[in-house]
Amino acid sequence: MAQFILSSFRGHLTNNATKISFKTSLLRPLLLNNNFSTTTPNNNSIQNITVYGSGLMGAGIVQVAAQNGFKVTMVDIEQAFIEKGKKIIDASLSRIAKKQFKDDENSQKSFIETTWSNIKTETNSEKGAENTDLIIEAIVENLETKQNLFKKLDKISKPNTIFASNTSSLPISEISKITERQDKFAGLHFFNPVPQMKLVEIIKNDQTSEDTYQKLVDVTKRMKKTPVTCKDTPGFIVNRLLVPYLMEAVRLAERGEATTEDIDTAMKLGAGMPMGPFELSDFVGLDTLKSIVDGWRKDGKIDAGLVAPIKKLDDLVKEGKLGRKSGAGFYTY
Repeated sequence: MAQFILSSFRGHLTNNATKISFKTSLLRPLLLNNNFSTTTPNNNSIQNITVYGSGLMGAGIVQVAAQNGFKVTMVDIEQAFIEKGKKIIDASLSRIAKKQFKDDENSQKSFIETTWSNIKTETNSEKGAENTDLIIEAIVENLETKQNLFKKLDKISKPNTIFASNTSSLPISEISKITERQDKFAGLHFFNPVPQMKLVEIIKNDQTSEDTYQKLVDVTKRMKKTPVTCKDTPGFIVNRLLVPYLMEAVRLAERGEATTEDIDTAMKLGAGMPMGPFELSDFVGLDTLKSIVDGWRKDGKIDAGLVAPIKKLDDLVKEGKLGRKSGAGFYTY
């Protein structure tokens, strides 16, 4: 599945932060203060991080780790993907540098160069795992693909290397069960855009050790993120609450109790939401929303009423009306 809904929602808010007042917003964005970390790590702490995946999420994680003093290796299967990831990082660093050091070109240059000095890239997945303390997986949202990667890495990584998945939808216990280090395995769910979003969900399964958990808390704090902890439950915290809210908005409209426009207006003006539920669903993609709910329904761990199929949503997806990316969804663009 694609990156979960709030991640995209926050990205939209960040891009429009100068246009919207968030004084009453229940979901106001937390903008990152992008200074280098001043935390002094101890000898036992994580120093070297390898990130598998160089897309928006992977590149964002690489950037934030590097600009806060970690030595980071970005791994992907093709050099072309690596180059795209580097462009994502370069553009982001340039924006941050200009914002943080407005009239000081030397400081801007120093900030960017220092961050890049902490990053190296690799297309050989096995080499990427050598001598690293933490592996963060941010590849395609497919259980078998993630399992295959971790199964291979489990055989070649140091015994004390911690594994973490940035999955936004898949059970950590299912990803980790093919490894021999389930006590050193957890979820580390960043939000998009990673450089701006402060929140990281740390997902503990039943076998995650306290030492692993504490080291991941330390890593997120050294990245200037705010960690929250959740058990290995569908959707974790944020999306477990947000997705049913979006689905109920669709049901409300489908029953004819209010129009999509009035529901969006009500949630923006009455609950302080910067985007209404239909605007948000269109922004993320109706196929993504449907895929999430279908997966949860199949898993059977969430109340059936919360994830019941909705004809309006299913029909729009079937018609190819997926939201903004297709030009039409609940609204026409």
